[in-house]
Amino acid sequence: MYSVGTLFSSAAIKIANLCLLLYPVPLLVKFNMAKQIFVTGGVVSSLGKGIIASSLGKLLQARGLRVTIQKFDPYLNVDPGTLNPYEHGECYVTNDGAETDLDLGHYERFLNMPTSQANNVTTGRIYLTVIENERRGDYLGKTVQVIPHITDEIKRRMMLLGNTGNYDVVITELGGTVGDIESLPYIEAVRQLRWELGNVNCLVIHLTLLPYLSAAKELKTKPTQHSVKELLSYGIQPDVIICRTEKHISPEIRRKIAQFCNVESNAVIEAIDADTIYDVPLNLMKENLDAITLDKLRLSIYSKIDMSQWKEFLGKLKNSTSEVQIGLIGKYVELQDAYKSIQESFVHAGAANECRVIIESIHSEHLTPDNVASKLQHLNGILVAPGFGQRGIEGKILAIQYARLHNIPFFGICLGMQCAVIEFARNVLNLQQADSTEMNANTPHPVISLMEQQKTITQKGGTMRLGAYQCQLTPHTKAAEIYGNKTIQERHRHRYEFNNAYLQEFENNGMKASGINPETGLVEIMELPAHRWFIGTQFHPELQSTVLHPHPLFADFIKNAILHKNSAT
Repeated sequence: MYSVGTLFSSAAIKIANLCLLLYPVPLLVKFNMAKQIFVTGGVVSSLGKGIIASSLGKLLQARGLRVTIQKFDPYLNVDPGTLNPYEHGECYVTNDGAETDLDLGHYERFLNMPTSQANNVTTGRIYLTVIENERRGDYLGKTVQVIPHITDEIKRRMMLLGNTGNYDVVITELGGTVGDIESLPYIEAVRQLRWELGNVNCLVIHLTLLPYLSAAKELKTKPTQHSVKELLSYGIQPDVIICRTEKHISPEIRRKIAQFCNVESNAVIEAIDADTIYDVPLNLMKENLDAITLDKLRLSIYSKIDMSQWKEFLGKLKNSTSEVQIGLIGKYVELQDAYKSIQESFVHAGAANECRVIIESIHSEHLTPDNVASKLQHLNGILVAPGFGQRGIEGKILAIQYARLHNIPFFGICLGMQCAVIEFARNVLNLQQADSTEMNANTPHPVISLMEQQKTITQKGGTMRLGAYQCQLTPHTKAAEIYGNKTIQERHRHRYEFNNAYLQEFENNGMKASGINPETGLVEIMELPAHRWFIGTQFHPELQSTVLHPHPLFADFIKNAILHKNSAT
């Protein structure tokens, strides 16, 4: 019997490697095709391939190159839209309505440019396409196999962005760890592409771990050596090895890794643990990763690197003049990645205000009428996070009531906005059984109800209201003042909406709709003008906050949290 690994490192692969040595000239290169960089991971998962890819992309962008990043995930889900946040972290939504991996959020926040459906591909989507092709008759007479049909579809999708002529460099992050069975088709596709494109058009960066043994007081290189050996067994020689480490790497260790992994010493890059992910680009710049990449890809025409704006952001981030405590009320708070974009939006907003934002995660299930004051009274602002389902809803409503009554800056996102509507209906409009039909289908006061176009939908994946939609801002409202525009575009991910049958009653009692979708009349923003700062959005503003352009709602929320803190002292 042959193992899967043995099959992929068969004689065919060895022959292909020999051909690469004999014919190093690119075979299938278009004149305007982008250079391809592949980032693989070894030793353990969660080393930060997404941050490494984003950081390298930022450095190359700062050199004047047009860069994009894409993620290939080895799981069989067509997209992460139906995955539990505890399992996968947040689901990141693009402008074109794709439900994608959270790493695409890092790509956008670092590169300050939007991604799309094309930037995230899963094994599920690959197999779905191949099976649909087979059913349509595209492979008549052929036996459909992993090689060549699956690997050909992987290669086709890997090259899509690079063939548009819009980019100089495409960075592809491969999910999983080298040696995982589910990752093998991706590794094989990269091997084939490297042979087809040639060394000067294709670069492989391998991220590994250098564990530190405190008893021996030394970094150990053997896991990295074994990881590279595994990659070599599949026919791929890495060009650059990036070593994640908690201690600085000595010249001796660099030489050892270079010698036993067949790379130049200067291509062994230190990626030391950083105080913040936003330090990583500058750390890699000190290691000359951008220059090494340009040299290996023969990109001789580029400008001097300019990271001045990035350094200015870091200066504000690390030299704050004030500090606020923000309560993040959610039901997935045990896993930080469940609210990753919100967490990072607070970093951006904090830097914009030269303020250190301390986020206190509070599980909404643990909030009760008896403890809500003790858990929230010290906070300078409260954000109620998005989510789905009934669990923890009453705790969110309690937190909103406390923020409203005590004039604490409040920010509700998606379900957080819907909970604010329910709280106001129950406690101000005296509609005591008001609810969302998501939580209670038989509520006599469905202030939040299923969108009309959702009522006939039965499939779960990719069927919500997704992507960017227009919002018309009501003049002379807090939202209009913050944005400084009449019309905005924000990203959505929801099935339920504010029930407009109740809108007049809400506005008569002080809660205003300050943002409306001009085509559907859907309420996008609700606010309390009489409150210090009380805004709920049906959309997800955290999905458009970047390092260089903090989202205005987050920035103004932190500004008012500072004012609230100062007024209380």
